[in-house]
Amino acid sequence: MSYYIGIDIGSATTKVAVVDDETILGHKVVPTGVHCEETARDALDLLLHKLSLRFEDIKSVTSTGYGRRLVKFANSNISEISANVKGALWYGEQTGIQVRTIINLGGQDSKVIAIDDQGVTKNFAMNDKCAAGTGRFLETMARILEINVTELGEISLEADVPIRINSTCAVFAESEIISLVARKKLKSEIIAGAHYSIAKRLSRMAKRVGIVDQVFFDGGPALNDGLIKAMEDELATDVYVPPSVPQVTTAVGAALIARDEYQKENS
Repeated sequence: MSYYIGIDIGSATTKVAVVDDETILGHKVVPTGVHCEETARDALDLLLHKLSLRFEDIKSVTSTGYGRRLVKFANSNISEISANVKGALWYGEQTGIQVRTIINLGGQDSKVIAIDDQGVTKNFAMNDKCAAGTGRFLETMARILEINVTELGEISLEADVPIRINSTCAVFAESEIISLVARKKLKSEIIAGAHYSIAKRLSRMAKRVGIVDQVFFDGGPALNDGLIKAMEDELATDVYVPPSVPQVTTAVGAALIARDEYQKENS
């Protein structure tokens, strides 16, 4: 059996995935920290140990994400758009869903990717200039409200009427949330309002790109049920979230590309 590695170095977390000739064997998610390559190697070592594999067993490593060129032990690196598409299409195939639109929400950026019926990227939009529509904004809100970021989704679903968050800038939105807390507004309604604010931004990006069903939603915030509901309401369609850990889709895609390239070169 042959093994292949995908490493996705994001601004907040680093994701590592291992695949063999047939399926995904495992994955690991860790904070990125300052030293990207050391973080990637440590995460990989932990994952390989868990799977009872050695680095010498690996045929090829492909890196992606903003820190992809810093992983010197990788055999190749690719754009996160390509890796995200590859991973999303693989998950879609496993569940019988034809993915046509990908919405990825990362720590400090957001992306919408349009795919044709042959699985080829047609268009994409990316926002990496403002944190208001990203996972970082959710973390900031959780800190202000003094709750864990993993609780946001469940709490927001308790809201009767989401409070409208008017600011489109992360800094001003933070001030707005602090003001709402001071006015004793319900946490659930503040969070729900923030979710709809993010969903509206992503919906506008999706409409520019050209949204087509099925919509695939990944990245760490895709674990947030309240945000998923807001997305479905704004897009007026169902949103498919991959099973297991939606954060690792891009790392899985990179591993699959490593496998395809190795097999092509050695066929």
